[in-house]
Amino acid sequence: ASYMNEEAVGKAIKKAGIAREELFITTKLWVQDTGYENTKKAFQKSLDRFQLDYLDLYLIHQPYGDVFGSWRAMEELYREGKVRAIGVSNFQHDRITDLLAFGASISPTVNQVETHPFCQQLDNQSFLQENNIQIESWGHFAEGKNDIFKNELLVSLASKYDKSVAQIILRWLTQRGVVVIPKSVRKERMLENFNSLAFELEESDMEQIKSLDTKASLFFDHRNPEIIKWMGSRKLDI
Repeated sequence: ASYMNEEAVGKAIKKAGIAREELFITTKLWVQDTGYENTKKAFQKSLDRFQLDYLDLYLIHQPYGDVFGSWRAMEELYREGKVRAIGVSNFQHDRITDLLAFGASISPTVNQVETHPFCQQLDNQSFLQENNIQIESWGHFAEGKNDIFKNELLVSLASKYDKSVAQIILRWLTQRGVVVIPKSVRKERMLENFNSLAFELEESDMEQIKSLDTKASLFFDHRNPEIIKWMGSRKLDI
């Protein structure tokens, strides 16, 4: 909802003529819509904009507001068959544990978090695996920050495997068991992204990439009070 693209995606789905069961549609609940009643209303608005009968995955976009009320509503939507899976985004260990301990009768299926070579989420991934929650990446390419496409190690690996730096990053993520959803508007780049599944990195190279980890976000510290205030003030006209 916060990307304001649900209506456009819905129109594209209809225009494409692809069978609904062949598509996996995800959307997210924004901060201003947390809470039981608000979540029910926000979900229906999203569904209407998509012109769909159900969603495949519904995520709480940020770990703020009445996430417990939202989760209760999402569990009901799941039981009603209106969504095939429910999860969260940008939740740290403590927020996940809080939800599991005090609010959830259904465990989140997914936690989507910033995951790329400079912010690798290794400890977070171990925690999520222990709790049977799938890690999904956003910001796979760090939006080009830190000159990621010119990074000496990644460029050398791209040369070694005769692949692009983007393919090395995507293969590194998928080989770790991280779900990736790279975005591109260019057909050749889409094909390139798919072809990242057609080779395998040696374990020694997987280990080398670990050296790039700064263990810090390049975008938002979700525990920073100023970030939380900013998120809370970001009202959407939706």
